[in-house]
Amino acid sequence: MKAFISIIESITEWMGRAASWLVLVMVLLICYDVAMRYLFQQGSVALQELEWHLFALIFLLGSAYTLKHDEHVRVDILYQSRFVSDRQRALINIFGTLFLLFPFCMLILFTSWPFVENAFFYNEGSPDPGGLPYRFILKGSLLIAFSLLILQGLAGLLKNILKLSNNTEAQ
Repeated sequence: MKAFISIIESITEWMGRAASWLVLVMVLLICYDVAMRYLFQQGSVALQELEWHLFALIFLLGSAYTLKHDEHVRVDILYQSRFVSDRQRALINIFGTLFLLFPFCMLILFTSWPFVENAFFYNEGSPDPGGLPYRFILKGSLLIAFSLLILQGLAGLLKNILKLSNNTEAQ
């Protein structure tokens, strides 16, 4: 089970690092776009669309990485308090993964599949003149991102189950 967790987490780590490089690409692209617009009065619809495509990819592909490193948004008033034991935290994580994370990810996957399929089938591109073609690639990243989130959720679930079994054996 630990080897399975390790494989999932290495995939998540790789995708998170790839998404972090997209931040650099996006910043450089924005600097170029701003310089071209304000210094040379040369705007580009395709560049602006590429900026928001990169922004979407950063958040979508970085979500599993964020979950892996426990940096996602959560109300920690009770969870991080001294009144909650490690065992209780593991139970909260298991409950949250099974009843919140997995159902939400499955909902997004099932509802976005036709959305992505139609974009691919019709070879959807930007409706704007000079915009980017192949919008189905960006829409397809929804499927990849939420699949990665499910995988990382599974790794976290298994880690919490191991944590609970280790606590039970220690008692």
